[in-house]
Amino acid sequence: MKSEPEKLLKKHQQLTHTDMAKVISHVQRVQDDWILNTVIIEGCEIPFKYKRKKQYRNLSGQRVNLTYYPAEETIAGLDFEFMKVVRIKIA
Repeated sequence: MKSEPEKLLKKHQQLTHTDMAKVISHVQRVQDDWILNTVIIEGCEIPFKYKRKKQYRNLSGQRVNLTYYPAEETIAGLDFEFMKVVRIKIA
């Protein structure tokens, strides 16, 4: 039986899965009706972002398993690269 990340990776070619990534920084802020979470992973300069309906516990210092894909957003005319998280789970 395949695990959930394996099913997602097979279905969507752009996705990447990382196990046991250490979270350096975790910030949560309100955006409309959502809580926008930004996570910085050890050894990676690009932020990982995801949304939740409710506030989540602080992930700083935790090891997590992530499934994500690259994305870009434009702020004040500048393009910023980030990783859009599809699935995050504490390892």
